[in-house]
Amino acid sequence: MELRLVEYFADEFNKQIGNGVDVRKSSKAMAKLKKQVKRTKEILSANTVAPISVESLYDDRDFRSTITREKFEELCEDLWEKSLIPVKEVLKYSGLKVDEIYAVELIGGGTRVPKLQAKLQEYLGRKELDKHLDADEAIVLGAALHAANLSDGIKLNRKLGMVDGSSYGFVFVLDGPDFFNDESRRQLIVQRMKKLPSKMFRSIIHNKDFEISLAYENEDPLPPGVISPIFAQYNVSGLTDASENYSSRNLSSPIKTNLHFSLSRSGIISLDRADAVFEISEWVEVVKRNLTLENSTTTSPNISVEADAKNSSEENNDNLHVAVEFSNISKSNMEEHTTMDLSTERKLKKRTFRVPLKIVEKTMGPGMPLSKESLAEATNKLEALDKKDVERRRTAELKNNLEGYIYATKEKLESSEELDQISTVEERQSFNHKLDEVQEWLYIDGEDATATEFQERLDMLKDIGGPMFFRLKELTARPAAVKHARRYLVELQQILLGWKTNKSWLPEDKINEVVSDADMLRIWLDEKEAEQKKTPGFSTPAFTSEEVFTKVLNLQDKVSGINRIPKPKPKIEKAIKNETESSRENVTNPNSTSGENFNQSQRSARDTDGSSNAKADPEPKVHDEL
Repeated sequence: MELRLVEYFADEFNKQIGNGVDVRKSSKAMAKLKKQVKRTKEILSANTVAPISVESLYDDRDFRSTITREKFEELCEDLWEKSLIPVKEVLKYSGLKVDEIYAVELIGGGTRVPKLQAKLQEYLGRKELDKHLDADEAIVLGAALHAANLSDGIKLNRKLGMVDGSSYGFVFVLDGPDFFNDESRRQLIVQRMKKLPSKMFRSIIHNKDFEISLAYENEDPLPPGVISPIFAQYNVSGLTDASENYSSRNLSSPIKTNLHFSLSRSGIISLDRADAVFEISEWVEVVKRNLTLENSTTTSPNISVEADAKNSSEENNDNLHVAVEFSNISKSNMEEHTTMDLSTERKLKKRTFRVPLKIVEKTMGPGMPLSKESLAEATNKLEALDKKDVERRRTAELKNNLEGYIYATKEKLESSEELDQISTVEERQSFNHKLDEVQEWLYIDGEDATATEFQERLDMLKDIGGPMFFRLKELTARPAAVKHARRYLVELQQILLGWKTNKSWLPEDKINEVVSDADMLRIWLDEKEAEQKKTPGFSTPAFTSEEVFTKVLNLQDKVSGINRIPKPKPKIEKAIKNETESSRENVTNPNSTSGENFNQSQRSARDTDGSSNAKADPEPKVHDEL
């Protein structure tokens, strides 16, 4: 419907311009026209007249026109009847009648067209159609829920009851020796709208290897991009050999081949397996048995028990003596009489043998192997497409960056009051005008622009607005950096005092160098702050916050290096003795040793005498008490 409107308005524009101009030759102009036609069609769904307006449609010429709903319905007259074809096919293949339909839900943006709704109401005999679902999102939502219902990785609170049917009907075609060219070679296996998934079984009478092809039931219409109705072929082998092996047996029925098909949830049909079936009848000698078993058993037990207990004495009254006698016990033997009559008889038995057949799928159509030339050509095409995809993504990214920069910058220019301090009115107006100019180019001529063009315009805007926003950033960052630097200079004074009291080993020249650098930083800050006060806000700053932080970091690194100098270890000196003192010690040492030995001998002698005296003393007498 939109294409009909596009063609109508294109002809009208060509008539307005004249001079043999054809707007269809400009893809850019047609893209603009299609965009506005979609909006016009949506307006016609709610109004009887809708306007269309396209700025600079072609050759800087505007296009304006109107169209009525009546004219629109006239342009699409043949489409209204075609729109009923899917409804008729659904009724045909489902076996339902119009009066058996419970509800008709409208899905898709095109169902909002009043004429289409009127046609459906007329055909279905309904006054109103159901509109409970979002026409734009219902199909996508249903597909997502159905996919989640089939997925093993997504867990739903409850399974959704959905039934899907095959979009196409399928047949199989047999080809091989002894097949007649009649309708029996082509059999319908899947009807259209058959429930998914399903399994099918077919049996054919044949005794030689053959080929089987799977094809669409109807050649019109075929799926998009499909040229031939045949989409799969299989070679079934092993049937000829199996038939020869079993041909000498007494076959009770012709040789059959069972074909097993499966239809997946995605509507894809395939041949899973094939079996050859042989039914054989044979006369077999069977043993006939008649068994008679007579068992008789006679038993006459006679058991008597006598018990006699006597008490031997009063002391042993707990002992009990029991005497048991068994007598008159007789047993009779069992008598068995068995008679067996053996005889044979002939019976006709049927046996079924199933032999699996080999299936080889033949590659055909788009799946056929490519030649070297075709493979090289396809590889080059894929590489070219990959390059286009990379360039397309880069173009889209740069376009978004340019658009985002324009919106963010305009918002800053309109809302930030601090920009008045760092820029002039003329500067802001000129920059805003440049932003509007690039934005207009972006939405009108930027549809087909390249990534390089987007990058060039983004760089141009940043070159204009960069210095302005840098001054805006420095307006707050520079005072914060100065405050940080002066705070560190105060802390440095405490560090220097700590070095003098606690780290006296630090070299004086290093400390003096730190003091000198700190004084230079303080003087530099004073000079730059005084210079910045004289500099206008819209001019280049006298100094930046980055310069301040760099100087402070250099000073901090130097202080840290000095602070890591370790304390030196104290030196230990060994004492030196005179030769005279050492000789005197050598003289006195032998005498002292002999004296000590003499004293020790005396002490040992005394100990010996004491011990002998202790042994000689008599033991004290012990007097018994009277």
